Amino acid sequence: MGVEAEPEITRLLRQAEGGDAGSLSAVFEALYPELRRIAMARAHAGDHTCSPTVLVHEAYLRLTAGAPLSLTSRKHFFATAAKAMRWIVVDQARRRGAGKRGGDQVQVTLSACLAAEADDGELLALHDGLDLLDRISPRRREIVEMRYFIGLEFTEVAELLGCGESTAKREWAQARAFLHSVLADADD
Repeated sequence: MGVEAEPEITRLLRQAEGGDAGSLSAVFEALYPELRRIAMARAHAGDHTCSPTVLVHEAYLRLTAGAPLSLTSRKHFFATAAKAMRWIVVDQARRRGAGKRGGDQVQVTLSACLAAEADDGELLALHDGLDLLDRISPRRREIVEMRYFIGLEFTEVAELLGCGESTAKREWAQARAFLHSVLADADD
């Protein structure tokens, strides 16, 4: 993620917020290689219905459908893309019939690359845990989405959030601890 592209991306996002639909398309076009790299790293292993190309295009469709988005920066764009990718992966898991609840709860071990390895039950459990985390700390939820769903490195997360790398790591550790606790309680 180069800082040199930020002013152009920010300008296009402001134009999109002002109603210029072509500007958001231009943002996607400019960031497509990066989004595809992210999606390739995050594509659900063995899931041929969710190729990196499909994931990026589905995220584009979700972000451009309906009311104009209020995206003000590169950080905001990637946070929104991460959330869209999260919902796409979760929706696909639900469609595959993995939405069972109750005694078959699955314990989730969070790592930066879990999305590529998680089964449907783990993804749905994590999704529910992220909803709880969002009530306590939207920033920590955002860090989990950036690390887990789009695979950003701590340096990239820190740059997007405007904080130090050590802060991003500390927030990640706290989010993981919270999610492990929530998911362990749900397992009991």
